Amino acid sequence: MKIGCPKEIKVHEYRVGLVPAGVRELVTAGHQVLIESGAGAGIGITDDAYRASGAGVLPDARSVFDAAELVVKVKEPQLPECAMLQRGQVLFTYLHLAADAAQAQALVKSGVTAIAYETVTAPDRSLPLLTPMSEVAGRMSIQVGVTALQKANGGFGVLLGGVPGVAPARVVILGGGVAGTNAAQMAVGLGAQVTIVDRSLRRLRELDAQFGNTIATAYSTTESIERLVTQADLVIGAVLVTGAAAPRLVTRDMVSRMEKGAVLVDISIDQGGCFETSKPTTHADPTYIVDGVVHYCVTNMPGAVPRTSTFALTNATLPYARALADLGWRKALERDAGFAAGLNVHEGAVTHEAVARALGMSYRPLA
Repeated sequence: MKIGCPKEIKVHEYRVGLVPAGVRELVTAGHQVLIESGAGAGIGITDDAYRASGAGVLPDARSVFDAAELVVKVKEPQLPECAMLQRGQVLFTYLHLAADAAQAQALVKSGVTAIAYETVTAPDRSLPLLTPMSEVAGRMSIQVGVTALQKANGGFGVLLGGVPGVAPARVVILGGGVAGTNAAQMAVGLGAQVTIVDRSLRRLRELDAQFGNTIATAYSTTESIERLVTQADLVIGAVLVTGAAAPRLVTRDMVSRMEKGAVLVDISIDQGGCFETSKPTTHADPTYIVDGVVHYCVTNMPGAVPRTSTFALTNATLPYARALADLGWRKALERDAGFAAGLNVHEGAVTHEAVARALGMSYRPLA
């Protein structure tokens, strides 16, 4: 199979869908890999490194899209890329369609078969291709939150861990999944006062066992969220409903009652965001202020640490890309129901029920 990997074009996105080790695996299995020139430059991988692994290097994205049967990317295709996709091609990447009607419509129009990393499931119902980036985003959320809390960046000048005689910052994490847990690890390590909010009692018990008395836990209700958020210095939004738009847990009224200079970091922004005041931002202009509260809502947070993120992601995606190349998409999905859950669009129709519901589009299950 001909596998194409174009250079990412989203603002300040330097990750790449395949690294040379992955190329070598695919080429050794008898497949042809085509890389756009410069695709790995942002993380220090040269065209020559790709050539040495067996890839062909093409001059531009159009050449890659025209030649490839399977397109492997990182971020959702931007509209110019959607225009280069063709019926019969397979696209394997993050999509996050529930928050992006324009992209969904463009993919439907193209006729491509689009498989989304974020809705592929494992037998234990975890999300194996979302997990690596959730780990990165969770850890980064505290890092960027600490920066935003600095006075020069719009925050009210609080040191997360405090100092002797001065209380630490109050960090509230909405969602105790992979991203939330990694955020908690970082915040606890810096000495913050941390509370994790989740709607699963089982998960709260697991978090209590994992962190002990270094954190507090709270069951998710409107009352508990309102009380904790309005008193917090830093709030991390890390909620996820697979394939669907994120629930808006924090209202504009709650934000208006927060301390001026407090910070909100919305990891859920790829799925529309969990704060009512959230709107997508980029690494070029990551924050904005509403009612005196600093908002960080970058839609590709892991792109800020692209080398770490690329290797973490491709370690997880390579076995799935190999299955698509070896078996073809139909057999690969037939053999693995969790992989089949990643199918979001096929030949002009939305094939993931949660995505269709979020977008108000018709849903056509694939037999």
